[in-house]
Amino acid sequence: MKEAVIRELERIVGRDNVTRRKEELMGHGYDATLKEYQPEIVVLPKSTDEVASILKLANREKVPVISRGAGTNLSGGTVALTGGIVLSMTKMNRILEIDTKNAVAVVEPGVVNADLQEVLEPTGYYFRPDPASMKACTMGGNVAECSGGPRCLKYGVTRDYVRGLEVVLASGEVIQTGSKNKRAADGLDLTKLLVGSEGTLGVFTKIILEISPISESKKTMLCVFGSIDDASKTVAHIIGSGIIPTTLELMDNLLINCAEDHTGVGLPRDAAAILLIEVDGYLEDLSDQVKTIGQICESNNVKDFTIATSADQVNKLWLARRTVIGALARKRPSYSMQDVTVPRSKMPSMVAEVVQVSKKYDLPIGVLAHAGDGNLHPLVLFDERDKEEVDKVHHAEIDICKSALELGGTLSGEHGIGTLKRPYLDLEFSQDAIDLMKGIKRVFDPNNILNPGKIVEVDAS
Repeated sequence: MKEAVIRELERIVGRDNVTRRKEELMGHGYDATLKEYQPEIVVLPKSTDEVASILKLANREKVPVISRGAGTNLSGGTVALTGGIVLSMTKMNRILEIDTKNAVAVVEPGVVNADLQEVLEPTGYYFRPDPASMKACTMGGNVAECSGGPRCLKYGVTRDYVRGLEVVLASGEVIQTGSKNKRAADGLDLTKLLVGSEGTLGVFTKIILEISPISESKKTMLCVFGSIDDASKTVAHIIGSGIIPTTLELMDNLLINCAEDHTGVGLPRDAAAILLIEVDGYLEDLSDQVKTIGQICESNNVKDFTIATSADQVNKLWLARRTVIGALARKRPSYSMQDVTVPRSKMPSMVAEVVQVSKKYDLPIGVLAHAGDGNLHPLVLFDERDKEEVDKVHHAEIDICKSALELGGTLSGEHGIGTLKRPYLDLEFSQDAIDLMKGIKRVFDPNNILNPGKIVEVDAS
């Protein structure tokens, strides 16, 4: 990178907010995947004006810009494939407004999801999307990836709760999309287009979020099964009954034991699978739902059906679920996680496909799922130092993706395409559809400086 560009960056944000130290570059060179690409420089802006000036400079000099927050990305979407500038948004971390009358919160992109939830709780409101990484992940990343989480079964994903955005385009121009209004039908919906665009179309500097009243009551159930097939059939039958739980999470035996090793909360080590189910709403409505769910579990050979009786029990169960991915390191040093999604009715078939892939390649694959949505997170465990094993992992990934698509599913339910799934995009979309995505990218970013090489590959104009 030209020294003149570096000096200009220092002028824009201050020398203390620009670094080329090796340890800083390394720390911003990877995310929650195995992808590692070091940027040339890390810049930490503190305002929209600074972001606009940085992008104007980068666009003029044709320097790549990769915006990121906590780096919890699971699709290789926040690594600097082509070097350039990592734009760390962590200093833009203010909650600008909580407006319960209009049920909105206005935040900067560096706000951590769990911090927002903590601030909202005394007001009686919350933000519904709750990624498993919520204690670390930032709202800018949640919006860029259209994150989900366990509650997405009943309440939807981040896209459903973004009312408006302040966005800096590649040119440095600042635009506003949407507003605080709940309803709007004026013009093309640029907000929805930008949510899930993985930093390839613009940099978010302000986010208007819809918030919701906290439910009056909830019931949490732990359901233990002797076979993963029984558990996955139970999922389909619960949804088929007309009940939509708040959460309906599945973990297989491998993951149960990883979670129990880590947390010691008392999960049944001999279970083939468990379902963690939660319903919420008005107290008088919940008893019938819990009764029906219990009956469906019984009809599918449940070994144990437990209703949590205290907040401590509930918290322990969710601790096991939310920390299980990190706990995998106790088994193997590396993992590859997919987030393929299939129609709910195909959930048992997809689970069976994952089991077959595990046998075919002799690789341990843990099954974790937002099961009620048909959103699976097959976790392939391996050692990246073993090149032969890594090769098998890549073949297993392809087989899992193909199986999901053959069952009428999609490549990604919430983690995005990034770099990991870009090679498989033409398995799901026609060339005409991919060309349309490329055309949209060129309109927003004609010089291809924003997170280049992610989702679709385009050339600079």
